[in-house]
Amino acid sequence: MQNQIVKNSVVTLNYTVFDPDGAVIDDGKHPLVYLHGGYDGIFPLLEEALHGKAVGERLQVKLQPEDAFGDYDEDLILVEDAELFPDNIEVGMSFERVSDDGEEDMIYHVTDIADGKVVVDGNHPLAGIALMFDVTVAEVRAATSEEIAHGHVHGAGGHHH
Repeated sequence: MQNQIVKNSVVTLNYTVFDPDGAVIDDGKHPLVYLHGGYDGIFPLLEEALHGKAVGERLQVKLQPEDAFGDYDEDLILVEDAELFPDNIEVGMSFERVSDDGEEDMIYHVTDIADGKVVVDGNHPLAGIALMFDVTVAEVRAATSEEIAHGHVHGAGGHHH
């Protein structure tokens, strides 16, 4: 069995994510399984820190906002007429905005509704926040040729076709 994380390894991580104040952002109830080697399965700096690590190794990696979900962008806050939204709209709902060419554009979250206006925010909820990852390498195996061709993990914890 493969022990070290190298390109085209399927890696299973036990993890917890904290904000800078130590509050838990993600309790890692479900292990993270990803294909290692630049397939965009996890944040690049986290992947870089894990390269060469072995099963059982634990590390803590702090990611600044620009290396995680990005800096908070005021330009992604939009105020729209409530008539553009369904009647049952509520704060906390999410909408996917599709660009003119039909491509998925961005997810917007409703943050306020007042005076016939709806405020939506296209920032990721964790934008502008540094994240501390506490990870332990739980399992490492060689990826199948199919997983490498598709650029993601198949089976348990991975993608199903």
